[in-house]
Amino acid sequence: MKEYKEFIFQLVKNSSKTIMYYFRKEISVEIKADGSPVTIADKQAEESMRNLIMDRFPDHGIMGEEFGTHLAGATYQWVLDPIDGTKSFIHGVPTFGTLIALLHQGQPILGAIHLPVQNELLLGDNQSTTRNGQSVRVRECPDITQATLLTTDHLNIIHHQNAEKFNQLIKRVKLYRTWGDCFGYFLLATGRADIMIDPFMKVWDTMALIPVIRGAGGRISDYYGNDPLAGNSIIAAEPNLHPLIISALNV
Repeated sequence: MKEYKEFIFQLVKNSSKTIMYYFRKEISVEIKADGSPVTIADKQAEESMRNLIMDRFPDHGIMGEEFGTHLAGATYQWVLDPIDGTKSFIHGVPTFGTLIALLHQGQPILGAIHLPVQNELLLGDNQSTTRNGQSVRVRECPDITQATLLTTDHLNIIHHQNAEKFNQLIKRVKLYRTWGDCFGYFLLATGRADIMIDPFMKVWDTMALIPVIRGAGGRISDYYGNDPLAGNSIIAAEPNLHPLIISALNV
């Protein structure tokens, strides 16, 4: 595990160099088949990570948002999202990040959230999570009325889940903000928020979050309280709040 953790530092060093080269520069934006944007920064950052992985661990598989799957049946699989929050990146907003997960037999054993602009790295292994080498934990929150609730885009709730129940939840919390994408999970894991909700997620959005949130003492599931590996949505929260949020949104 130590070897893989050290290797993640190399991955984020290379990817962030590419990402920061293009940040707040005029670059073209392509629209993919699913309607999401992609830039040369996304593509080159993923390529740099894929090349490093294939050189260092040639028998490992890779699943990346931009270039698909390599060695799908491998025991170890790296899951890459070079820029989680491409819309923020395009607009010069520094809340985007790079997501890296290592799976063993389909289970995420390592996860990383790297914020290139802030040069902050969260690294989790399901048992512990560190920020730039220092241990972090979710903060205690005794009640929904004291909670800070985050999501990426309110419209995603309307499109994918029960908007009325979500709006009712907003009225109960202390603070609601759209400090979203991986930045929201970063805030949760470091004790600066209490609930992070995404009503629709893809595999490269999700895998890195699981070891990070669990390692920081939080709970993470899909929107209905089930295994996050089996669903396509995420609710992550302080442990005592998590079942209350699941109930508020689904009962």
